Amino acid sequence: MNMNEKNIIENCRIEPKLKLINMDSVEVEQVEWLLYPFIPYGKVTIIQGDPGEGKTTMVLQIIAKLTKGEPILPVTDTMKTKEKRSDEVDSENADLNAEDNRQEHSLMSPVNVIYQTAEDGLGDTIKPRLLAAGADCSKVLVIDDSDQPLTMADVRLEEAIVQTKAKMVVLDPIQGFLGAEVDMHRANEIRPLMKRIAVLAEKYHCAIILIGHMNKNSNGKSSYRGLGSIDFQAAARSVLIVGRVKEEPEIRVVCHTKSSLAPEGTSIAFRLDKNNGFEWIGEYDISADELLNGDSRGQKIQKAKEFLLEILANGGMTQKKIAEEAESRGIKRKTLWNAKRELEIDSVKRGKQWYWMLPE
Repeated sequence: MNMNEKNIIENCRIEPKLKLINMDSVEVEQVEWLLYPFIPYGKVTIIQGDPGEGKTTMVLQIIAKLTKGEPILPVTDTMKTKEKRSDEVDSENADLNAEDNRQEHSLMSPVNVIYQTAEDGLGDTIKPRLLAAGADCSKVLVIDDSDQPLTMADVRLEEAIVQTKAKMVVLDPIQGFLGAEVDMHRANEIRPLMKRIAVLAEKYHCAIILIGHMNKNSNGKSSYRGLGSIDFQAAARSVLIVGRVKEEPEIRVVCHTKSSLAPEGTSIAFRLDKNNGFEWIGEYDISADELLNGDSRGQKIQKAKEFLLEILANGGMTQKKIAEEAESRGIKRKTLWNAKRELEIDSVKRGKQWYWMLPE
């Protein structure tokens, strides 16, 4: 190839020059978590659900805890039920101790949060909810976009992160920050926006949360009811769904539908009612697809109750044998213990083993 040919190739080049990264020179980085395994730092998390299911309320509760430097979930019931009896301190709860430790170790000093809403009023809706959650409102910042609407491509987003050193940024809902000319169903329009957001999250090591409404697809599968282009979920490292339990309308559940950096988390429930407000409940035995299809935990609990009444009808039995038989019937351990509590089944230790028996 002569010099003239080289010049022609260089002049025709419109893409950046080739640069290679040798993986041998890449340092391994430890993933840090705002809330393990649901919300990682330095990455994008999507929280989606139907309108009115409690997405925003839940996120405002998380914001409140961050501004106070408090654990997001109650330490005593993180990933566990509230009351733990001595016969339950076995392999089930041993597996959960690691999650508790992660939560305890995630405690930090109060931090700033950027919260952008395109739907709710700041004075009549957002601040009252923050105050009810116990937030330090001086650490919740909002970019004033009254003169020009904020978009995901807006330079003010990065400027605000730099100025406030925010550890979490929330765009609620994501549909309100795409820009008037962007079609959320077109991959070529969504991909650069999500790439920019992902770069900001990594560059400033903050957690960016995008809240979105789900579509009306009649197919209950969570993968078909997400945001428009698949590129939304492709760019996110964690995707959560918030939904209402059909038979218990005050109960809302958070389910993992994508988890790229850790094993999918066990679904967690919270109670939301007019009298008592917001309250974390703990683990909930239901998948995202079951939640969307209207299959409630009540059916699983009922199955577990019927199983216990049947297997204990003729007297007590060892906890180990009961658990093994329940597993063979597809009853999860957590559901089994919840059914045990509701039936008020007694536990008695004989030697080194626990026995369960129906109350007299």
